[in-house]
Amino acid sequence: MLAYARDRRRFLLFGRPRQVDPETNRHRAEVLLESLLTLGPTFIKLGQLLSTRPDVLPPSYIDVLSALQDDVPPAEWAAAKAVLEDELGPVDDHFAAFETEAISGASLGQVYRARLDAETDSGRANPDHGRDVAVKIRRPEIEPLVKADLRVIRWSLPILLYFVGEARAFSLENLADEFAKTIREEMDYEREATMLQEIRENFADDDRFVIPDVIESHSGPRVLTMEYIEGTKINDVEELDRKGIDRTQIAENLQRSYLQMIIDDGVFHADPHPGNLAVTDDGRVVFYDFGMSGRVDEFIQQKIVEFYIAVANQDIDAILDALTEIGTLSPDADRAIMAEVMELAIQDARGEDIEQYRVNQIIGQIEDSIYEFPFRLPKNLALVLRVATVVEGVCVTLDPEFDFIDTATSYLTEQGYREESIRKYLEGSGQQLRRTGESLTRIAPKAERTLDRLDRDDQFVRIGVEDSNGVFTTLAKRIIYGLLLTMSLFSMGVLYALEAPEASVVAAGFSAVVVVQLYRSFRKPRSTRVRPQFTRQNLRQRRDEE
Repeated sequence: MLAYARDRRRFLLFGRPRQVDPETNRHRAEVLLESLLTLGPTFIKLGQLLSTRPDVLPPSYIDVLSALQDDVPPAEWAAAKAVLEDELGPVDDHFAAFETEAISGASLGQVYRARLDAETDSGRANPDHGRDVAVKIRRPEIEPLVKADLRVIRWSLPILLYFVGEARAFSLENLADEFAKTIREEMDYEREATMLQEIRENFADDDRFVIPDVIESHSGPRVLTMEYIEGTKINDVEELDRKGIDRTQIAENLQRSYLQMIIDDGVFHADPHPGNLAVTDDGRVVFYDFGMSGRVDEFIQQKIVEFYIAVANQDIDAILDALTEIGTLSPDADRAIMAEVMELAIQDARGEDIEQYRVNQIIGQIEDSIYEFPFRLPKNLALVLRVATVVEGVCVTLDPEFDFIDTATSYLTEQGYREESIRKYLEGSGQQLRRTGESLTRIAPKAERTLDRLDRDDQFVRIGVEDSNGVFTTLAKRIIYGLLLTMSLFSMGVLYALEAPEASVVAAGFSAVVVVQLYRSFRKPRSTRVRPQFTRQNLRQRRDEE
């Protein structure tokens, strides 16, 4: 916090802001990353959440923290077994076989492979003589550790807020509340089972995707037993090619699945990194780990659709309107500067092929401007932003020529969203024409009445002057300061002539104070605007560095 404050203020707690080069910011971010890893599971999760919040941290911090993987050594089997048996009962009574070596370990839980008892599977006879399952067990003693860590974060927050600006303080307070809620939800495996089943039902009729079934009889708040589904890791392109799987089709299917989850269903899998995605031998996409999942309300869904359509149409004004209505862009932001940032971002995303877009680049540029301008991210929109960037990265790994925007545009067209937007536009235009016609029919009588009153000298005009910038107040202060300065200088001269040096010194001191105040009234306030971070030259430099 001290380093962060030193980078923002010349004299730590006061003084003018100072510019910090990207290398220093990156060094600070790497120190923060090491600290988070040392502090343990809760802070690893906090780092992951911070990596989705460009409204809180500068771009260099986001770049470093985005590499933070939730991959920690699993706890000893004896401790995990105690949690499992406390939740379900003796292992041998519920599983025909149980591998004690965890197949994956995370900060809050770990996963084991097992086989259900041959006679029962969710209370029904199992004709397959036992079913392979994945058993997710909450990390032992994690609850008191998380509770203590959350207390530390809550106690530290007021100190941190002292070092940041008002906009950052707003975002940090929201972030702390969101993080406490998110980590508790992720530790609740009953909630994860509910989200998993809901998403599974939404894709029940789509054979392009596989979502594991929940074994409810072997699950609880701290244990989640799911159907075990094997597959090739989605970024293992060599193995996918060896099996003859169409990687381009897989990328398109993956993108369409997340568009459906976010835009249509309103509930989505929010952790689509390659470790949680696989591909079966017949080319179906498998989703794992629904601990991080979220919901999107109808209003945000509608605005996301408008944003995608605006990007596809290269309509800068519509992009800014969508961002403002969502709440990410302040209505007071300089639209001319923001329009330039958006235009440059889209131009940079095109690359050599003018028809190609890279949503990851677009959102990356927007994330940078979020910190500079600053934006505020509504709840769950940060998760949507993270999902968009991670999914696009996976898709480009599968197919370097994958066109994210083209796929999104095709999906929106197929689902009728673009037709709906055109229909709404035509309806809005029709209503405006109707109101314009009604106004024109009222103008003539009003104009006639006004001319009659002028002819009778019965017309009065009221003039109100708005002074939102305090021009009159400043002018009045300058006049008063000028009068006081004249009076004090005159008094100083008279007192000196009357051989009253002590009194003349007092008058001189008063004159100095008035001069300072008068000088300050003529100083221009520092602009709260910032220059866009993405000029054409900067974009070229960034491309060259990459």
